[in-house]
Amino acid sequence: MKEFERYIPVPACTVDEEGKISEVNCHIGKVFVYDGIEGADVFTLTGVKYETFQEAAEKGEKIKLSRNDRVFDMAPVMTEDGLYIYFMDVTGFTELEETYEREKICMAVVNIDNYDEINLGTAAEKQMSMATTIDGIIRQWAAAMTASVIKQNSACYNIVMSMEMCRQQMDERFPILDRIREIESSVEFPITLSIGVGINGATPEENFELAQQALDLAKGRGGDQAVVRDGEEIYYFGGKAQTVEKANKGKSRVIGYALKRLIESSSRVFIMGHKNPDMDAFGSAMGISRMAMPLNRETYIVLENYGEALDLLYREAKASENYNLIGRKKAIELINDKALVIVVDTHKPSIVECPELLESKAKTVVIDHHRKSEEALENPTLIYMEPYASSTAELVTEILQYTIERKELTKLEAEGLLAGIFVDTNNFSVKAGVRTFEAAAWLRRAGADLYNVKRLFQVEKKICMSKAYGIYNAEFTEDGAAFSKCITEDQDTQMICSQIADELITIRGIRMSFVVGKDHNGRTVVSARSVGEVNVQVIMEAFGGGGHLNAAGTQTDEPPQEVIEKIKEMVREEQ
Repeated sequence: MKEFERYIPVPACTVDEEGKISEVNCHIGKVFVYDGIEGADVFTLTGVKYETFQEAAEKGEKIKLSRNDRVFDMAPVMTEDGLYIYFMDVTGFTELEETYEREKICMAVVNIDNYDEINLGTAAEKQMSMATTIDGIIRQWAAAMTASVIKQNSACYNIVMSMEMCRQQMDERFPILDRIREIESSVEFPITLSIGVGINGATPEENFELAQQALDLAKGRGGDQAVVRDGEEIYYFGGKAQTVEKANKGKSRVIGYALKRLIESSSRVFIMGHKNPDMDAFGSAMGISRMAMPLNRETYIVLENYGEALDLLYREAKASENYNLIGRKKAIELINDKALVIVVDTHKPSIVECPELLESKAKTVVIDHHRKSEEALENPTLIYMEPYASSTAELVTEILQYTIERKELTKLEAEGLLAGIFVDTNNFSVKAGVRTFEAAAWLRRAGADLYNVKRLFQVEKKICMSKAYGIYNAEFTEDGAAFSKCITEDQDTQMICSQIADELITIRGIRMSFVVGKDHNGRTVVSARSVGEVNVQVIMEAFGGGGHLNAAGTQTDEPPQEVIEKIKEMVREEQ
C-alpha cells in the first residue's frame, strides 16, 4: 500500500471480498472527512453494494458519488489483489454540465386559437383592445422567463427561452394557458392558446422544427394546451377547454376539391375505418364511396368484422349491391402503387381495418374528427382532421355538399351518415354545433328518414340486458366518478361500454364515468365520459387510447380490474 500511496495522486482505497475497506491512501480525506475508514463497510460509506462495484469494473463504468459539496466519479478496478476504487473529483465538470443544461436554448411557437372567430365575434372598436390584452399577457409571460419574443403575425409568436425556464413551465404546467382563458371577451367561447415547444435538438433549427411539430399536435388535439417535444418523447399540458366550432366552411370545399383530384388520378380507391367499425366509420365510408362512383374508379370498402350495432346498416348496404364490400385478404390482393387509400374515423395505423394497405406505396388520405395522438399516420397525401367536429360523418357530409349533387346521394347513404352523427353526438346532446345541425338538415333534404335511422339502432335483447346490468352495478365515488363493468364479452362490448358510460354521466352529481369490459379477442376495452371538468382523453391516452375532452376510449391488454384501479389513482391525482 505504500507504493499505492506514493504514486496515486487521487483518493483511493482497496476493498476485500467481504465488502470491507482494507486500505486507503493519504488523499482519502478529500472524500471522507472522518477517521476510521479502514475496516468500514463500503456500502455504508458510499451507498453502493460491493457487487455493483464488481459489475461496474467488468463493464468499465464509473459511479457518481456526492460528498462534502464535491462530486466524484468512482472508478472500480478488479485485480488479483482485490477491488480498487479510485475517486476522481469531477465537481467542476459537473457544475459546467449543469450550467450548460440550464442555459440550453429551447424554441416555442405560440398560436392564438380561433383568432378569426374571435375577431368575427368582437365589435370592431374592441378588436384592437382585445389584441393588445392578449399580446401584453404573452409578452409579460416571456419577460418573466427572460425570453425573447418575435411576433410572426397577428396570431403567432416565436419565443426563445432557456431550458431552466422551460422546465419551470413544465413543473407549473404552463400557467399562461389559464391566464389567457380567463380573459373576458364578447365571444361565446374562451380565448385559448396552443403552444409547441422543442427541446434538446442538436441545433436551434432542429428545436424550431420540433416546436412546429409540437404545435401541430397541440392544434390537432383541439388547442388550449402546450405540447413539449423532446425527440421522440412528448409531454402534454392543459387541454381544459372545449374545441370551438369554425364558422367558415372554406376548408371543406378545398379538401373536397383536392380529394376529388386524388381519386381521379388513382387506379383504385380503398376506403376503411377502424377495426370493429361503428356507424360513424361505416356511414362515412359509404359517403366517400358515393363521391368516388361518378369518377369511374374501382371503389372498395374494406371491412372484416363488425358487431351487432352495425348489423342492420351493413346488411342493407350489401343487399343494395351498390358497394364493393371486401375483407382484408382481398384488399391486399388488389392494392397497387397507383391506388388511393382513404382512412376515415381514425388516424392511428395500429387500429385501421387493414394496416397492410398503409404499408404499400399507395397514396393515403385521412379524414377524422378525433384529437390528434402521438401515433398518427405518417406523411399522408391529404389530411382533414377537425377535432371541433361532432363526427367524421359531419365532415364527410360537408365534403359531399361541394363535390356531388344532393340528389346523387342515395336514401341509405344519407341515413348511414345521419346515423353516424347520431352515434357520436349521443342523439345531438354532445359536441353538436351549428354545422352539425346544418349537415343533418342537408341529409334530411337528401332523403334521410328519422324513423329508419332510429331503426338502425335496434339491437338484440341480450345487449339491453348487459347495459341494464352495467348501470345497476355501477360504483360511485365521492369525487363524482362512476365506474362499471360490462359482462358481455364479444364484438359488441365496446358499444355496450360506451352506452353505459353515456347513461352514467347523466346522473346528477357525476362528473365522469368509466366503463370497462372484455371483447371477443380478450382485450380490455374502456369507454370514458366527462361533463367537461376532467379531460378524459388524457386519461385514456395513458392506456394508448384517445378521443375528446369529454368522450374517449381505449383498448389495452391490461386486466379490467387493474385498469379501473389505475384510472381511480389518476382521477385522485387530478383533484
